[in-house]
Amino acid sequence: MPMHAQQIEELLRESFPEAEIRVEGDDGVHMSAMVVDESFRGKNRVQQQRAVYAALKGKMDGPAGELHALALTTRAPS
Repeated sequence: MPMHAQQIEELLRESFPEAEIRVEGDDGVHMSAMVVDESFRGKNRVQQQRAVYAALKGKMDGPAGELHALALTTRAPS
């Protein structure tokens, strides 16, 4: 079952309540997300992206995952 942008944003908001979050995509399978959060300060891109994937609670896990592809942009606020 495909995921909608709002569902993805809600999952991310649970882990990053103060973040600037933008989720885009209309096919429910190939989406993009931008997450800007203070918790990313001092972390490299891999660490930031792992935190986002963890927030998605397994929705991208393996071929049976609800979300096939998520293009991520992550950073700490300027």
